[in-house]
Amino acid sequence: MPVNLTRPVAPDPYSLLPAVPDFTLTSDDFRAGERLPDVHTNTDAGRNVSPQLSWEGFPEATRSFQISCFDPDAPGPAGWWHWTVVDVPATTTSLARGADLPAGAFALRGDDGQARYVGAAPPPGDQVHRYFFVVHALDVPSLGLGPDAMPGAANTAVTFHTLARAVLVGTYQQ
Repeated sequence: MPVNLTRPVAPDPYSLLPAVPDFTLTSDDFRAGERLPDVHTNTDAGRNVSPQLSWEGFPEATRSFQISCFDPDAPGPAGWWHWTVVDVPATTTSLARGADLPAGAFALRGDDGQARYVGAAPPPGDQVHRYFFVVHALDVPSLGLGPDAMPGAANTAVTFHTLARAVLVGTYQQ
C-alpha cells in the first residue's frame, strides 16, 4: 500500500527567525523559484553537484559566511539539511559549480551523514519541495565548530552572529 504524504506546506523557515538585513544571492544555474537542474539532485538523473553561487551587498563588518541548503518540505517534522558549510572567509563572494571550498571552510555532515553537498531527492510523487540556499554574513571569523557538529546546531549558532542573510530558493519534484 502506498504511503500517503499529503500534508500542509511548511512555512518559510527563515521568516521565523529574528529579522536581519538582506543581501543578494544569485546562481548561474537556476533563478529564484525555478526547478533545480537535475545535475544538482540526488536522483537517477542527478550527480550531487553543488550549484554555482555568488553574493554581494553584505555588511562591511562581515568576518565570515555560513552557507547552507535546507529543504523544509521533507516528510517529517524537522525538514532536511542538504549542505552546511562553515568558516567561509569574508573575502569569498562566490563558489563555482561543484566547488572546492576555500581554505579554512569545511562542510558538516548533512542529515544523510555525508560531509558534502547532497542534492535534492524528494520522494517520487510528493509535493514540490523548496531548497533554501542561504548565505549568512557573520560577525565572527569562525563559529568555533568542529567537523562533528550537527547542521541543526550550526544553523542555530548563526542566529546569534548573523549580520545579514541572503536567500535563494530553488524547487524540485519527482
